Amino acid sequence: MFSYKKYADLRDSKGVTDYEVSKNTGVPTSTLSNWKAGRYTPKSDKIKAIADYFGKSMEYFLEDKEQQEVK
Repeated sequence: MFSYKKYADLRDSKGVTDYEVSKNTGVPTSTLSNWKAGRYTPKSDKIKAIADYFGKSMEYFLEDKEQQEVK
């Protein structure tokens, strides 16, 4: 499952906004908002676009099973 927290932490550490991420990746800001609210699970192409933008692997944004069990 996509980790919005990892995305938000990385976005904040880079000093960019959702708007800037959206503009540079083609992922709509509404999609980012829906991920944050848990209403939508991102498709792999959107995760890839965000991963590429931040220079990370897609796996970076996926929660591992242990993290999901702790919640």
